[in-house]
Amino acid sequence: MTVTEQIQALKQEKNAVILAHYYVPDKVQEIADYIGDSFYLSKAAADTDADMLVFCGVSFMGESAKILNPDKTVLMPDMEADCPMAHMADIENIKNMKKSCEDLAVVCYINSTAELKKYADVCVTSANALKIVKSLPNRQILFIPDQNLGRYIASQVPEKQFFFNDGYCPIHAALTGESVKLAKKLHPKAQVLVHPECVPEVLQMADYIGSTSGIIRYAGESDCDSFIICTEEGVLFELRKQNPEKKFYMVSDKFQCPDMKKITLDKVLHVLKENSNQVEVTQELSQASARALERMLELAR
Repeated sequence: MTVTEQIQALKQEKNAVILAHYYVPDKVQEIADYIGDSFYLSKAAADTDADMLVFCGVSFMGESAKILNPDKTVLMPDMEADCPMAHMADIENIKNMKKSCEDLAVVCYINSTAELKKYADVCVTSANALKIVKSLPNRQILFIPDQNLGRYIASQVPEKQFFFNDGYCPIHAALTGESVKLAKKLHPKAQVLVHPECVPEVLQMADYIGSTSGIIRYAGESDCDSFIICTEEGVLFELRKQNPEKKFYMVSDKFQCPDMKKITLDKVLHVLKENSNQVEVTQELSQASARALERMLELAR
């Protein structure tokens, strides 16, 4: 049996499903039951009746899946696959801000540890952040941990006062306006599609700003036939699958998340065989963090 055939057999035997983020390698996306961005995968994890979830992504995703499904087994193909930005907020600062601002909502990007989510009023993803922030009754928003997504949302909601954290995605934040200008010179007819984790100078050059799922949807609906993609290169798999007649160009061949690329078919097979790399979240932390995640799912409906 091939690795893929073994994975399929073990999935049936154990009533398991595989959830994969758009940024993991193509071969992993090919065998996944659910492929999507953080918001879609959060919903899928909460809705599935499988007994076991194999989460092909980074640690905060596995934590979120376990928090939303405490009775299910959640396996991570690589326990070292992490997101640097998920740790980029100071809990003492959050506590101090809550004390000093009476009408403050702590809005936590889902790309964060369970410990950070514990202090949030609501979680958001890049796909639903604008809708959720607009729906909050609070006029003051502390947005953690990603300052770039936070500043983009703030530009769309001028009636609210925002406070920003200094966190960022090292991959998206490294993209410069100069590199986008060069890509536009090479492909002058292509539209520029940008993830909001990018820095403001890159966002200003975009024809469309949105989550990975938003970028895929826009490319499919657009009359344009070529696009410059400003997010992690793993999204090309779905873009090309859905739009074989269109052309997609990366701004840089270095636009890769090394942690997402740690996920391999062999590692997926190994954890399914051994029931290893199980995600564990204490009951206290799970209950405290679940409030923000469940409120996100509620407000995003």
